[in-house]
Amino acid sequence: MLRRSSLVAGTCIALVAGCRETRTAPPPRPPVAASDLRAPGDFSSIADRDDRARAMFVEASKVFLHPRCSNCHPAGDMPLQGDDGRVHDPPVVRGPSDEGVPALGCTSCHQDRNLELSRVPGAPKWQVAPRSMAWVGKTPGAICEQLKDRALNGGRDLNGIVEHVAHDELVRWGWSPGHGRTAAPGTQARFAALVAAWADAGAACPRGEKQGEKREEKR
Repeated sequence: MLRRSSLVAGTCIALVAGCRETRTAPPPRPPVAASDLRAPGDFSSIADRDDRARAMFVEASKVFLHPRCSNCHPAGDMPLQGDDGRVHDPPVVRGPSDEGVPALGCTSCHQDRNLELSRVPGAPKWQVAPRSMAWVGKTPGAICEQLKDRALNGGRDLNGIVEHVAHDELVRWGWSPGHGRTAAPGTQARFAALVAAWADAGAACPRGEKQGEKREEKR
């Protein structure tokens, strides 16, 4: 009888151990092209709410860090241009209100629409983002922390951030940048959906160098 009980107990232990060994991680998300964005639903297999929020923000960062977005979010005085993020030509500076300086204001050349013949890009309220929202060289975690800080983001709460990325006309330009410029990944609607889902999931930020800048890679 004792031997039989030991056998049963051993079998139970083996079954439990087997269950632990066969527990599998969520299936990997299918790859997407660099020009596309995953949908919020693609992250539903991530059970932990904070981890899901972090993953969605990293995906949204494909837009934040794309040249169509980051070129107008420089840390220095001069905006950047082109897919390679080169210094603006002709030389211009942000000025005290981030709209250029007298005689060289942003709207002196940039109209409320793209000018196809001159190939000058344009959208309503064309200007450089304030220094407090500089993104060039930053990690997704650092951008996330900036974006949530109302002292840095223009006083917006999470709902205000979602509204901004969903409907702002200058943001919209990133997906219709005109001749010779690569559009931001995905669509504005998909990007806004990711940001909204990140906010709904608690708005956790990716771990890492939250306040620092991304380390430069050796070239």
